[in-house]
Amino acid sequence: MGGIFGVASKTNCALDLFFGVDYHSHLGTRRGGMAVYGENGFNRAIHNIENSPFRTKFERDVEDLKGNIGIGCISDYEPQPLLVQSHLGSFAITTVGRINNLEQLVQHAYDNGNSHFLEMSGGNINPTELTAALINQQDTIVDGIRYAQSLIQGSMTILLMTEKGIYAARDKVGRTPLVIGKKADAYCVSFESFAYINLGYETVRELGAGEIVFLTADGYEVLSKANEEMKVCSFLWVYYGYPTSSYEGVNVEEMRYRCGDILAKRDKGFVSPDIVAGVPDSGIAHAIGYANQSGIPFARPFIKYTPTWPRSFMPANQKQRNLIARMKLVPVEAFIRNKSLLLIDDSIVRGTQLRETTELLYQSGAKEVHVRPACPPLMFGCKYLNFSRSSSEMDLITRRIIFANEGKNAESTLYEYANPDSQRYQDMVSEICKQLKFTSLRYHRLDDIIESIGIEPSHLCTYCWSGRED
Repeated sequence: MGGIFGVASKTNCALDLFFGVDYHSHLGTRRGGMAVYGENGFNRAIHNIENSPFRTKFERDVEDLKGNIGIGCISDYEPQPLLVQSHLGSFAITTVGRINNLEQLVQHAYDNGNSHFLEMSGGNINPTELTAALINQQDTIVDGIRYAQSLIQGSMTILLMTEKGIYAARDKVGRTPLVIGKKADAYCVSFESFAYINLGYETVRELGAGEIVFLTADGYEVLSKANEEMKVCSFLWVYYGYPTSSYEGVNVEEMRYRCGDILAKRDKGFVSPDIVAGVPDSGIAHAIGYANQSGIPFARPFIKYTPTWPRSFMPANQKQRNLIARMKLVPVEAFIRNKSLLLIDDSIVRGTQLRETTELLYQSGAKEVHVRPACPPLMFGCKYLNFSRSSSEMDLITRRIIFANEGKNAESTLYEYANPDSQRYQDMVSEICKQLKFTSLRYHRLDDIIESIGIEPSHLCTYCWSGRED
């Protein structure tokens, strides 16, 4: 997915920028970058962070990146921030989002005077560079941002830094967040609301969907008001968001407790496990909520070993990611042998890692492993954010089973399979349970997810579960 952070200060902002960006490391896997503007103009550093944490790659850069204004990012794919010179002046830009109509927009840029784009590895065009090119087709930066967001199919949240300040623009329907913080001599803008707390900032407010503000060390000015339509990603609360963050006023950890609470209420009388456990890290809060509601003890039957591999999906190779995920979880046999366990994970995507986790528990002596994903079955690949590395919806275990059942008619039956009250849904869940070797499997329901989050349902994007865009 990726995360972004910016700061405008009356003093050197490099250290705040460094720590603010570092606090977004859970959102991206491949590259990090920082850009500042100071007495010597624009300066930038970008590093590969696939095999090393952000802070270890950028500690030396902090001394060189001197300036009062800065933006930075953790990126899943493209190198950024980019430095751009155009008729709008010089600026740095970083983005979070996904462009589904990239090829059409590249041609559109050519047709409107853009002469070339730099190619990334593999021949791809950098989406951030394309966004900058679209912005540059208008007479002002604000008009350019609006123009780019109107053309982009997918999502696009933008930080654009000039020598005077930072333009912050949330995605037109707010799929990803932006929040403003302040302290005595500086203002910041951040994807994650917790990223600036330990730096001495306090929250001012979140930007609305499509809202554009201009940020300086003295404050901010609203340049374009928020849109009424909002579709913030529900999966931020379920998985991607850090526990200390809040989106639309709803804290991630608190939502996950409610999620587990509702799972337990639905599950009452269905199973009687000895302990409830969460798959580290994102499943733990859901499991605590389940345990608190059910009265079944919470325990940690395996401990996550993270000093060398903090994230299981860092490597590009899926087989290597599965190996690392397995190697990280060290079993605690005292809580496993001869026990019936109820295990909560944030979701089931391919199913490979959770199957191997379950096998680890059986090998350590577990009698039963009941699995409760903290969201509905993932049925549709996300069209709006770089949710995963999956290149095909057939990577989803749900879609493979549906195709096996329905063949060429699979597409026409998807909505029925997404309905938890249908027989096809029940058959699919039973087959997933069988293939992954669980004792039992019950998913969270979509209506319960919406209740767990607790904001207006029409403001939530639930496409990956429902396939519906309204």
